[in-house]
Amino acid sequence: MSGPDPFPNRNTLWGHVVADELAKAGVDAACLAPGSRSTPLTMALTAHEAVETYSHLDERSAAFFALGRAKRTGRPTPLVCTSGTAAVNFHPAVVEAHQSRVPMLLLTADRPPVLRDSGANQTIDQEKLYGDSVRAYRTLPEPAADDRKLRSLRVALARAVATSTGTEPGPVHLNVPFEKPLEPTPVPGDVPEGFAEDHPLAVEGRDGPFVRVARGRPALDPTDRASLVSAVEGADRGLVVAGPESRLSSEALGSLASATGFPVLADPLSGARFGPHVAGATVCGGYDSYLAGVEAAPDLVVRFGASPTSKTARHYLRDSGARQFVVDPAGRWREATFTATDLVVADENRVARALAGAVDHPGGDAWRERFAGYERRYWDTVDEDGTLFEGSVLGTVAGLAPDPSTLFVSNSMPVRDLDRFSEPRTADVTALANRGASGIDGITSTALGAGSATDDPLILVTGDLAYYHDTNGLLAVARCGVDATIVLVNNDGGGIFHLLPVEAFDPPFTDYFRTPHGLDFSPTAELYGLEFARVDSLSAFREAYTTSLESEGTQVVEVVVDGETSHRHREGFHDRAVRRTTGED
Repeated sequence: MSGPDPFPNRNTLWGHVVADELAKAGVDAACLAPGSRSTPLTMALTAHEAVETYSHLDERSAAFFALGRAKRTGRPTPLVCTSGTAAVNFHPAVVEAHQSRVPMLLLTADRPPVLRDSGANQTIDQEKLYGDSVRAYRTLPEPAADDRKLRSLRVALARAVATSTGTEPGPVHLNVPFEKPLEPTPVPGDVPEGFAEDHPLAVEGRDGPFVRVARGRPALDPTDRASLVSAVEGADRGLVVAGPESRLSSEALGSLASATGFPVLADPLSGARFGPHVAGATVCGGYDSYLAGVEAAPDLVVRFGASPTSKTARHYLRDSGARQFVVDPAGRWREATFTATDLVVADENRVARALAGAVDHPGGDAWRERFAGYERRYWDTVDEDGTLFEGSVLGTVAGLAPDPSTLFVSNSMPVRDLDRFSEPRTADVTALANRGASGIDGITSTALGAGSATDDPLILVTGDLAYYHDTNGLLAVARCGVDATIVLVNNDGGGIFHLLPVEAFDPPFTDYFRTPHGLDFSPTAELYGLEFARVDSLSAFREAYTTSLESEGTQVVEVVVDGETSHRHREGFHDRAVRRTTGED
């Protein structure tokens, strides 16, 4: 850096260092919400050529967009906002990132400390605003043209990015106070003449992050590894369970399944339901129905990722009496039935590869063929059912999703129907959802954030309440340049409540649980520049869906179903599938 100092005041210098260090730490994008106090950060990030910036008017939508992008990239997309309630609106996405182990970095601008507890306008207590939902928190020093402070700032930023992507990824919160002037207004003497030339390490940083974090991957010691290998080799009826957020690669999972001969119960959000390994392994996707009728129990379970979406699968494992190994690199307990017997604190891929390379006696062929037979009969039963209901919509969506593509599904019924009705495929379909806290807030924004990170086609399946809840997020289609096929399953309210005993108590069931709204969603297309189609048959949906996949722009395909009728059909299908799949018919 040469010539006159390019920093008219200390805040400009501070903002430059923040943007520069984030980029050197691997950040390639940021989400910015409008506001005055964050001006130094916004101006520096938008000026940095290595950082793509996304402008969001709604902080809650911005945070979920950043969450979705990080789900797809594995890196944080920093969030920037002004002081006050703007930062509070990040909180729902922070909780989801915490629960689902998604990298996130929050840069909340703040009033200077002198204004705290003074009644000053737009000044709230932002210290540890997100409580225990962050991996780390720090209030940064007040900006100053000070060599040591700037080096400290770079260290804090490099460490924040590394922490957010650590063994247990998650949110990191940096609170950033600024005094006025916030714009690049010259303040004589604020940055001494020649400061940049005199302190190049502080101002220019290093080639790469200021602090490089070398992170090891936890592995089992030889004794524990031998014990696990022995248990696997001694099993006749073993199962591999890949739960949500599993980090298993397709190669590692395929090798493990081949070496052990174990069937794989693959949650749709595990990365194991879809991919090339499906061709060479017994990958099961219909178990949410048929396990209810399976009396034979496994004698050993090796589980990766979070607890399965399927309640049927959770109860089957709970009641099996089998020895259950839960592999978690962070050593957290993610097994709410409290029947697992072993917690394996090690990297998932290292465990899978170690087992694949050491096991000499794979499980019995009869056990594996039993599950292969369940799968064949189950998917034959699905194929014979031509009824339009929520399950057939999700089955069609997953079955026709392009290779490759990103598929994001809402909570409540869509994710459950994806679990039950999406047949395993060799296609590269990345299925995502917000299952950490399982809310319906921010669904659209999270999906669009995921879509922004890849050129793959983006498909969002959302319910009507989730769509309503995040209509603000649709603004990102135009402002952030993300195209999608949005499948809106409209059952006029909370269809999932039909699963609960409260359905029998009406009132208050209809008005306070199912909550029919009677809304017409077609005006959202005009408001946000989308295309809109409404269908009420399975053939019409298939046509509209495939047309959207082949079209430019964003289309909303609304599928109108009756929630109670759909639920009754799902119940009947479940009973029929259990009988036919497990040989009772």
